[in-house]
Amino acid sequence: MTANPTNTANPDGFPDGSPGGSSGGSPGEERIAAVRRRTLTVLSAAQISGGIGVAVGLTFSSVTMEELSGSTALSGLAGTAVVLGAALLALPTARSSGRGGRRAGLALAYGCALLGCLLSLLAVGLGSWPLLLAGLVLFGAASAGGLASRYAATDLSPPGHAARHLSLVVWATTIGSVAGPNLAEPAERFSAGLGLSAGSGPFALALLGFAIALGIIVIALRPDPLLLARATLPAPDVSPASGTPESGPADPSGKGGGTFRTAWRVLRGTPLAGRALAAIAVSHTAMVSVMSMTPIHLDHGGSTYTVIGVVISLHIAGMYVLSPVIGWLADRVGRIPVLVLGMGLLLAATVLAGGAGAHDVPRVTIGLVLLGLGWSCGLISGSAMLSEAVPLEHRTPVQGLSDLLMNVCGATGTVIAGVIVGSLSYGVLGASVAVMVAVTGTWLALARTRA
Repeated sequence: MTANPTNTANPDGFPDGSPGGSSGGSPGEERIAAVRRRTLTVLSAAQISGGIGVAVGLTFSSVTMEELSGSTALSGLAGTAVVLGAALLALPTARSSGRGGRRAGLALAYGCALLGCLLSLLAVGLGSWPLLLAGLVLFGAASAGGLASRYAATDLSPPGHAARHLSLVVWATTIGSVAGPNLAEPAERFSAGLGLSAGSGPFALALLGFAIALGIIVIALRPDPLLLARATLPAPDVSPASGTPESGPADPSGKGGGTFRTAWRVLRGTPLAGRALAAIAVSHTAMVSVMSMTPIHLDHGGSTYTVIGVVISLHIAGMYVLSPVIGWLADRVGRIPVLVLGMGLLLAATVLAGGAGAHDVPRVTIGLVLLGLGWSCGLISGSAMLSEAVPLEHRTPVQGLSDLLMNVCGATGTVIAGVIVGSLSYGVLGASVAVMVAVTGTWLALARTRA
């Protein structure tokens, strides 16, 4: 391997201005392995603290929105705003990563999320639901950062290990995400002691979590994995017919360039990447739509914040706790079989949860756990498949485009979910999502058979 001659600057503090610590040389495999381990550790630590903020905000934002607006239909806009924010920040995060490395992109995402928490706290104090929506849009930047972190975990992955490395960072989110909703009531009491308005606790807790995540990324994500990968690893290309990596031309800009128009061209020419993107988007839409309206469904049945928090925590555990197993499975048996498995789990989840009454907490809980597992299969296997199918020089724009589309689909899903639950029922929402995932699972299975 030879270093990319366009990366002669020293943005990451590499000794002697080169990633390997010697002038003009490239690091050995041991050096890359050490950086890989450090990168996974740093990203995992940031995911833990950031996961607290994302989970507590997603869990209680819809309830807060309903209290401020007095409308169940409008409550669905809370989840929409968060997902829309993640979509809007996906492109700036990817562009920043493409130009300055993963650290720059992740710092931008968590910095915007901090601002969103401050606006949300102000909105609760003023009783303004439009201002809360604005804050939640910026709040969604933390989700964009968490999603981008999974791709950062694959920058230095050897062939056949992307899903496993990606899944380790996804798994780290378990700790913060499960703990977050259950810390809402203590945070509420603490914020009340500080003189903040009722309902401020979840957003104050999120503020702290995002601040810690930002500090970890800025201080510890060195050397930057994406910059190191560009400087030392051969740039792969992909066969549109098979999706098998092949050698290809290096990016002449040294910036991992490509525009999003290029990203569309790469996706159109790579069937595996297109299938991966579709599976990710459907999995995320299904999960966000059902999950965002479950607190409202349970609240109508008289469930307390504590009960709702436990249900959502178990759902989030389903999303993350088995991710290393799913990553290993995707590397061993293949990406598409795991994607089809995920669609089957999502189908079972929507049937169980959608058919449960507002007082049937155990059945809703089982459905939500399966919902999380299905989402995990779609995200991990789909993301690994997308990254491996796309040349290194085009990965950041394609990854950003993927996150944009999945979150736009998710945001649209939450809007429709709020309308469906407000005008019809939670059960109708479950049936609608079930049809969507069944069609997608069938399409993936048939596409694999024809391939």
